[in-house]
Order: sequence, then C-alpha cells, then structure tokens
Amino acid sequence: MPDDTSADARKRRSPRADAVRNRQRVLSAAREAFAAEGPSVSLDDIARRAGVGAGTVHRHFPTKDELLRAVIVDRLEELATAARGLADAADPGQAFFTFLRQLVAESRHNLAVSTALTDPSDVGGAVLEAGGALREALAALLSRAQEAAAVRSDVDADELHAIILGALTMEQHLPPDSRGLGLAVIVDGLRSVRDR
Repeated sequence: MPDDTSADARKRRSPRADAVRNRQRVLSAAREAFAAEGPSVSLDDIARRAGVGAGTVHRHFPTKDELLRAVIVDRLEELATAARGLADAADPGQAFFTFLRQLVAESRHNLAVSTALTDPSDVGGAVLEAGGALREALAALLSRAQEAAAVRSDVDADELHAIILGALTMEQHLPPDSRGLGLAVIVDGLRSVRDR
C-alpha cells in the first residue's frame, strides 16, 4: 500500500497551480461582474471576463448560485479581516467610523455584498457564517468606540446592523451628486453627544 505522505499522494490532494490561478481569475471576474450588475450576470459573461472557457467556470462552480456565494463569502471575510485589523487602533472612535464608511461605500457600489447584508435569507450557510464573523468584528469596534465615549452608548450591535441597512438603502436611493449624505447624517447621529 503506498504511503499517503508520498509526493504522488500530495499531488493528488492539492489542486494544480493553474487550477488555483483559474479559480482566482474566475472569482475576481465574478466579483467585478456581480458588483456592477448584480446576481443576474451570466456565467458565460464571467468566463469571458476571466479569460477562461465556460467549462472552467463550471468545473470550479457548478452553478451561478455557488459562484455568487463564493464571491460574497470572499468579500465578507476580507471586510471582517479589515475590521479585526482595526480592533486595537489607538483611536477606537476613528477606527469605528473609518470602517463604517468603508463598509457602506463598499456595499453601496457592490450589489452582491449589499444583497447579502440587506437580505440574508436564502444565501447559504457559508455566507451566513462569513456575515456573522463580520458582525462580530464590527460589534467589537462598536464596543471599543463606546468605551472611548466616541459613539453613543444606547446603540447595540443589532441596532447598528439595522442602522447600516438603513444607510445602504439611503445611499442607493440618493441622486449620484448627493451620495455620502445619508452616511454623513448617520455618522453624526452615532457620535456621542460630547463629539457632536
């Protein structure tokens, strides 16, 4: 019986470098396409944008829903990592508001992420898990900012999530030349009385 630690066994278990590159190309193209056009973009269009054949896309992601979920999970994980990276910032209030602005700006222009944040029903377990990690990281930023008296103390993590959803809705409905106004109003409302 062959040794599982042999080079041949490792080769069989790990994907080839070109397969990994193709998967990343598909994810990158899908991220751009879903962000710009939402979930209605076709797999053929994504394959064209990635510079690969439709079969390559289907090998990695048998359905468009699986690809969409992978893109959303990838972005939510990146956002959670960014939030965790601010957790020990010297100025907790600035860290909180910087990330809040980043989150709303990202979601405002990314229809896939916006959909995951505003309508998490039917998105799948991986998306819910990644969204949960993002909410945890954001809750930690909120808590530190409140401890530093930079954010009003009467807002909890669940209420903040609802406020962010409201900000996204406002930002998506404001005329292009007024984008950012809804978020500015919300940021002012979240500041502690001391900082207003």
